[in-house]
Amino acid sequence: MNANAPAPPTRRERGRSTAVRRPGDLVFSGASVGSAVVILLILAGVALFLVLEAVPALTAPSEDISGSRGFLGYVAPLVFGTVVASIIAMLLATPIAVGIALFVSHYAPRRLGKGIGFVIDLLAAVPSVVFGMWGMAVFAPRLVPLFEWLELRLGFLPFFADASSTGRTLLTASIVLAVMILPIITAVSREVFLQTPRLHEEAALALGATQWEMIRTAVLPFGMPGVIGGTMLGLGRALGETMAVAIILAPGVFTLNLIGNGNSTIPAEIALNFPEAAGLRLSELIAAGLVLFVITLAVNLFARWIVDRRSEFSGAN
Repeated sequence: MNANAPAPPTRRERGRSTAVRRPGDLVFSGASVGSAVVILLILAGVALFLVLEAVPALTAPSEDISGSRGFLGYVAPLVFGTVVASIIAMLLATPIAVGIALFVSHYAPRRLGKGIGFVIDLLAAVPSVVFGMWGMAVFAPRLVPLFEWLELRLGFLPFFADASSTGRTLLTASIVLAVMILPIITAVSREVFLQTPRLHEEAALALGATQWEMIRTAVLPFGMPGVIGGTMLGLGRALGETMAVAIILAPGVFTLNLIGNGNSTIPAEIALNFPEAAGLRLSELIAAGLVLFVITLAVNLFARWIVDRRSEFSGAN
């Protein structure tokens, strides 16, 4: 036998070469690649449309833009309202969602946990316009005493300087957004926590850890990338929410005050003005949509970077 002859292929290599030749594998691989290409083309098409249609507003003289302060002066208050409302919603919803997910996955009896999970998931099926009407007609008036208390106690801060008598404020919209994104974060976190390796949990308990210590040392580190991913999905929903915010807010001048009248968001601005818009005004709204597109893309890229860094410890290594 020639010593320089190549070694015969192993059974695993022969299996791989055989699998590649199967028509079903080729069709599935081609469909997967094609789907990825289609998604990229759609994303590129949307970005190209937004850029081309936004050029007139981006290059127009400042006095021709709404507010006569140029496009940056027009879109900056909308960016402030969008980002602030979404961040407040995320900060309010994430701890509650993670707590619900931990209760359902590790504390509640099986039947009770399924029932609570089902009820939470039902919130995701409620239309945003219903949340908006509930927030405006029911929730906002009940927040007025809280806003008055905040003005009395913290009125020296610009965020709580002048309380609204209607409750239709940016803070109200933020709380309603928190309710809306709660099912998304809860569902993702719950499924991730349930995937924690059982051996890791039993090992922690065998070493004398309490239930909470086991969760803190085994479940949370394993599920943290999933929690971050679910939180970013919720943040994306909050950034793009239109009808609920448009119904709740009473648009007015830009202000740092969170409990007073005024402020708006990019989606609400587009929804309220797009049907009657034409010419340069239409270009302004599309340019604002381009800004929202960039913000959402940046948030998702940042979330992917965080998840990739956290995935170095998956809990199963």
